[in-house]
Amino acid sequence: MTAAADLILYNGDVHVLTDTATPADPTHSAVAIRDGRIVGLSNDYDAAFRADTGTREVDLGGRVVVPGFVDAHTHLAVLGKHGVHADLRGADSPAAATARLAERARETDAGWVLGFGYDDSQWSAALSTADLDAVSEARPVAAIREDMHTATVNGVALAEHGDEMPAADVGEDGRIVEDAVEAVYDATDPDLAGTKPLIEAAQREANERGVTAVHEMVRDSHAPRVYRELDAAGELSVRVRLNYWADHLDAVLETGLVTNHGGGMVTVGGIKTYTDGSPGGRTAKLSEPYADAPGETGQWVVDPSALAALVERADDAGLQVVAHAIGDAAVDAVLDAYEDAGERRHRIEHAELASDDAIERMADLGVVASVQPNFLKWAGSDGLYADRLGTARREASNRFADMLDAGVDVAFGSDCMPLAPLVGVHHAVTAPADAQRLSVTAALRAYTSGGARAGCREDEQGVIREGALADLTVLDASPWEHADAIADEVGVSMTVVDGAVVYDGR
Repeated sequence: MTAAADLILYNGDVHVLTDTATPADPTHSAVAIRDGRIVGLSNDYDAAFRADTGTREVDLGGRVVVPGFVDAHTHLAVLGKHGVHADLRGADSPAAATARLAERARETDAGWVLGFGYDDSQWSAALSTADLDAVSEARPVAAIREDMHTATVNGVALAEHGDEMPAADVGEDGRIVEDAVEAVYDATDPDLAGTKPLIEAAQREANERGVTAVHEMVRDSHAPRVYRELDAAGELSVRVRLNYWADHLDAVLETGLVTNHGGGMVTVGGIKTYTDGSPGGRTAKLSEPYADAPGETGQWVVDPSALAALVERADDAGLQVVAHAIGDAAVDAVLDAYEDAGERRHRIEHAELASDDAIERMADLGVVASVQPNFLKWAGSDGLYADRLGTARREASNRFADMLDAGVDVAFGSDCMPLAPLVGVHHAVTAPADAQRLSVTAALRAYTSGGARAGCREDEQGVIREGALADLTVLDASPWEHADAIADEVGVSMTVVDGAVVYDGR
């Protein structure tokens, strides 16, 4: 006799998103779940036979079901700071950002005044020390740009922490980049008690956005401990793959952690490293100068020789490497380092300006392109890429279609800019250049099975089939029917993780 299901979702429009699936003609309307696994895909009539008095049955009202979104690049503790400190997302000018920081200053009595998430690529003027001095001349103030490689600080912050900031990373207007920003993080990162509410806030946002699993880039020991404590308490409602910062490599090796170890909702990913910076701060490492700064080609955050040594150590120890590389020179350096590595499934994070040759090498080496489709918001003719890189490189950025055509494994993530898979899918489907643009189906796969493959779980995650993890996202409208406006017209109605409904917004 077939065991009864714990949960049945019925009267839905279930899209399994396999390579052979026809998106416009799904074959299932119901999903049956037991003990955190999918145990049946069927029509509503057959699904009813799996119900008993203990089964929860949910009428989806014709809503669309897809595999749960796997966000392959997140910083949840940083995302949580938007809800605790000044949220600068959407600020459209220095004045707007400053006003939010001033409000935060009024809410607190002492210490740093922090704001996170501004995007100044469309501002007519840059945020400056003078702007932040107006917030406070007695307390340190910092506004962190959404790329997390760039910030602006006030005079007090420079006076108190300037000695910790490399002079080359500090501009005259209080704009700081790379290692200078690290000094702000070092001074303000929360302790264990302060980290938990940040992660809890970010987890709620992930649930609401349909995210069922994240590949988290962790800077210290607090976040991994919080994730494991939440898991042990049964309070973790998103699967977490931990990628440890490179300066934790010795500790990771000493404790014997290797990629894919773990249990419950938390597993070990790999070692996260930088190579270069970001286009916004003109620190992404290019082979040719920036269009708006002819003498600059960016900078190495980790130079190629140090990167190669790190890759060798991590690979030998059974650890996946997760390497940030944006500029074409940085992507090439990562591929050079991976060339001599083993057959482990290493990753390049962002790969925004990968050349034709680099894309072919990624395919040949089996390197995963862990990319951010939401970055395409800068790819228009009047966007950040046009200013920094010029037309040709703008159109050759973020070439997801070319990557897939070459056989590269592509995984989508958000970098929490924002944590919103449907926004990323929208940008990928409506991208300005053919080489960037994907079909709705291909974009959804990159945010589901693509992320699962980047995390070495493609056998059970990112798919809807019997035996797979019961991680599902329910959409309130069909993205195929709203392909030109997915971000505005398609939302998340329900999120199921490990067979439990963790968000219900119907």
